Amino acid sequence: MAPAGPMRMRAAVAYTALMNQLVHSSAASAKGSARGADKLAAKPPAKTPTKAESKKAGKGIAPAAKRVEASRTNDPARTMAGILQVAHAEFAEKGLSGARIDEIAAATQTSKRMIYYYFGSKEGLYLAVLEESYREVREIEGKLHLEDLPPEDALRRLVGFTFDHHHGNEAYIRLVMSENMQRGAFLAQSKIIQKLNVPAIEAIRKLYERGVAQGVFRAQLDPVDIHKSISALTFFNVSNQHTFGLIFKKNTQSPQALTARRDSIIEMVVRFVRK
Repeated sequence: MAPAGPMRMRAAVAYTALMNQLVHSSAASAKGSARGADKLAAKPPAKTPTKAESKKAGKGIAPAAKRVEASRTNDPARTMAGILQVAHAEFAEKGLSGARIDEIAAATQTSKRMIYYYFGSKEGLYLAVLEESYREVREIEGKLHLEDLPPEDALRRLVGFTFDHHHGNEAYIRLVMSENMQRGAFLAQSKIIQKLNVPAIEAIRKLYERGVAQGVFRAQLDPVDIHKSISALTFFNVSNQHTFGLIFKKNTQSPQALTARRDSIIEMVVRFVRK
């Protein structure tokens, strides 16, 4: 079931806040540490509480729990990042229906209430995990500097990167498979993922058009179709590794097999595009 409007909005706001805080947390942390050191130096020694005062202050809450709760309150960005990391593994392993918020809360030493506060609902957390997964791969793609390479070399680098990313991030593949089991219902709600894919297709379009202009690539190909072909070839090698290996009695994940398969996929895509 899709998250309700207000809850989904609260999850989106919280997630956006996390992204902003992650960007600025380093600078803020440095300033906070300096201020904290100044205050600590100027602060007089704390009064040792009496037994009665200690008992009253700690009534109903364990000291360790109070320390953890204070840490979470002071660093919500780190808390949300930790929740997303654990939820990523949980949703990838068990899917949306099989994942349990109780287990995510226990693994992150938070609570269901805190998770719902940040993400609105289980579905809101699942969508945030999807968005973060796509954001990470697109961010790395943006650092490939394809525009600095000749068209064919740029295409080879992109295909090789995609193969390596998928092989090294099986959880990402499982998440995408899970979302396809949902028929893309949650991805369709995300404007973030829609925007993230625009630069990816634009990068392929630019390198392809450079290749056509230089007489290296054949004309009238669709950049989205090129992207789809790259995804299909690199995705299958991870998504179907177990069934394919068992049916054909082959170890498709040995270093030698992976190298050979990687080279074959790169060559297939280049030959498809080459003039």
